[in-house]
Amino acid sequence: MLTGSDLLAKVKELGDASKSELVRSCGYLSTKKDGTERLNFTAFYEALLEAKGVSLGNGAGSPVSKGGRKLSFVATVQGNGNLLVGKAYTGLLDLKPGDEFELKLGRKQIRLVPVGGEDTDED
Repeated sequence: MLTGSDLLAKVKELGDASKSELVRSCGYLSTKKDGTERLNFTAFYEALLEAKGVSLGNGAGSPVSKGGRKLSFVATVQGNGNLLVGKAYTGLLDLKPGDEFELKLGRKQIRLVPVGGEDTDED
């Protein structure tokens, strides 16, 4: 997904392209379980506004949920062994019920990679 000046340059380059084509060309898409693609318009427009210097306050780039609590970006393993990622975090990533991920285990990390997505190594 393009961000910052790269995103602005691509949008300018595409000029009169449709909104769907802009979102797709800038990389804001994912693949659903049934194999169809989903365009992530919200994430695209938030990134576009941020690239233009407009902060939405509690958008994708800010660690504040709707209730105003600061997110710690720390998760704790529960007594039953489950690792819970809360609604505030999934909301920041525009995740929907049914989205599937592969777990990629590193030496001291776990990466969630959307099924059908590319695993970019950003260590």
